[in-house]
Amino acid sequence: METVIYHNPRCSKSRATLQLLQERGLNPTIIEYLINPPDKETLEKILSLLSLQPGELMRHRESIYKELDLGNPALNNDELVQAMIDNPILIERPIVVAGDRARIGRPPEQVLEIFQ
Repeated sequence: METVIYHNPRCSKSRATLQLLQERGLNPTIIEYLINPPDKETLEKILSLLSLQPGELMRHRESIYKELDLGNPALNNDELVQAMIDNPILIERPIVVAGDRARIGRPPEQVLEIFQ
């Protein structure tokens, strides 16, 4: 089963999650999502696997979140997904996807649920 981690090497939780996977003998495909953000189809699939709405996958403390008024209830899911594509810093991290399962590595140990 292919394992993918949407990773930000500057994030301690992301680094800890990657290390946890590697310590368990997993060699995930590493996607530095700030450099190679997911496209709309991929992001929507990740949201579905996580059973989250777009606003739930966003980092609300990022300044761009406030600048773009992304907490505005008038915004629809397509607009929120597009905001994450255009500004991938908004995407919560790290995300691990394996087969038809996904988890956010907060805390890092949470991703191990995928493999149980």
